[in-house]
Amino acid sequence: MTNDQRPKTIGLYIHIPFCKQACYYCDFHFSTSLKKKDDLLLALIKELKLRKNEIKQPIETIYFGGGTPSLLSIKELNLLLKTIYDNYTVIDKPEITLEANPDDLTKEKIIQLSKTKINRLSIGVQSFFDDDLQFMNRAHNAKEALKSLKIATKYFNNITIDLIYGIPNLSNKKWRKNLKIAFDLGINHISSYALTVEEKTALYQFIKTGKVKPLDEELALKQYHLLLEETKNQGFINYETSNFGKEGFFSKHNSSYWLGKPYLGMGPSAHSFNGKTRSWNIKNNIQYINALAKDVLPQEMETLTKKDLYNETIMIGLRTIWGISIDDIEKQFGKSKTTYLLKNIQKHLDNKTLKLENNIITTTTKGKFLIDGIASDLFLV
Repeated sequence: MTNDQRPKTIGLYIHIPFCKQACYYCDFHFSTSLKKKDDLLLALIKELKLRKNEIKQPIETIYFGGGTPSLLSIKELNLLLKTIYDNYTVIDKPEITLEANPDDLTKEKIIQLSKTKINRLSIGVQSFFDDDLQFMNRAHNAKEALKSLKIATKYFNNITIDLIYGIPNLSNKKWRKNLKIAFDLGINHISSYALTVEEKTALYQFIKTGKVKPLDEELALKQYHLLLEETKNQGFINYETSNFGKEGFFSKHNSSYWLGKPYLGMGPSAHSFNGKTRSWNIKNNIQYINALAKDVLPQEMETLTKKDLYNETIMIGLRTIWGISIDDIEKQFGKSKTTYLLKNIQKHLDNKTLKLENNIITTTTKGKFLIDGIASDLFLV
């Protein structure tokens, strides 16, 4: 990447690896013990300072993810923000997102958050029904979810919520009700995912031992199409497979991932990408803390091959409304890769799972739930 091609801004991700309890479906890196929280925050501050010279571009977005970042106090969040502003150049009006659970969002906490630099909340609702929340072992209940959102919408204009579909016993009627509640609250962005079974999770063990029936893929597909239909009717744009936003409310931070922009990831398990290499921090809180105490960055790195970059471009493009530009493929990867791509999309054009217009390949509604299979057909192997 030349100086002329280098993106003008960059995204910063901060991983907070603590949760009150473990959701049965989650395979993210976190700990339910808060004993090392103070030590980990000091290590995060150290990493932010040690890596300040990695980038020259100003930061456009800051995202506190996890885990459950809303477990942090206002003082702790402000300390992290001050460290960022003291060591990095940040644009005048950055998007600063905090992932939060409803049970953390008391009225007092929401008001305090509204007085910080944080200007976007990502609230992990998952469902507005108690039986679904209990099935997933969420820390909040439906009443807390509703109450937190009613208060949060008074103090924050930019709010996204997470909703999960394909949950056993989640009828289509209940799923429509989940969506209607979100619409009635005036939420402008929804991230919605099918419940999936990941190894090393409690849900995986429950299904393996017969305690829970295998998930119903037909139900998930039906509810995904209901999601597409209902959000479209409410003026949402399905700009990425699992993300729906009204005009002006797309996630700038996550969009930078999907557009292939560089980003820095701080904290245990966090990933970074600079356009050529990807690095990731160790998935162990104690080892992360100990390494930073010695001024050592506990990370591994890989240089991405042309094949890696091509395949990533294909996968990301298929998931977004921006699609895959034939012209960009030829500029980045050459004529032979363009010919390869055009040949391999043909059957998907015939099946109406992909469309090609103005030299841009995008996924059709029919193809949205089949992206992994389509991508594997288009990958370089």
